[in-house]
Amino acid sequence: MRYRLMKPDLHLQKGASMIEVLVSIFILSFGMLALGAMLSFAVQMPKLSGYRSTATNLATAHVERIRANPKGFATDAYTSALSYDGTFAPIDLNDCEYDPGCDESTLARMDNAATNQAARRALPAGGMILKCDTSPCVANSFGNLWIVWQQPDTYAAIDPKSSDNCPSEVTATYTDPKPRCLYVRFKI
Repeated sequence: MRYRLMKPDLHLQKGASMIEVLVSIFILSFGMLALGAMLSFAVQMPKLSGYRSTATNLATAHVERIRANPKGFATDAYTSALSYDGTFAPIDLNDCEYDPGCDESTLARMDNAATNQAARRALPAGGMILKCDTSPCVANSFGNLWIVWQQPDTYAAIDPKSSDNCPSEVTATYTDPKPRCLYVRFKI
């Protein structure tokens, strides 16, 4: 018996053509682009939520400072010297902590400077604005506190050009980019 070597049939063997490979690479590249955009968004979100958390802590601390000095709040000492300038310039601390000549208004100025300084250090171009519902502020009146900062450009969902909760004088003055604000309403 004679064995015959069989030749493989070339027509039965199939593989991926060059066009099929290029199409699959093209589809894979779209998936990788979407993944890259999602990753950049995911990396940026903890920083942005950290800004909001820092602003919350600063607002809470300042309201507690005001509650410790209700006479300073009643004399408008907290609201008179506050403004947001939108810069990164350092804030001079008006220190009267151990000065026996400190009164309610100088203590209020020191509290304002300390909170503005903390906001400037912890938030980009940070600051605060405080207003009272009545002028002058009286006992048992409501106050409105905004912690303000500039946030880097991100996607449209958190676009700083569409500012949130900021008072009208901030949104009218600072337009590009409009700063982010955390608003706290409190009662003394």
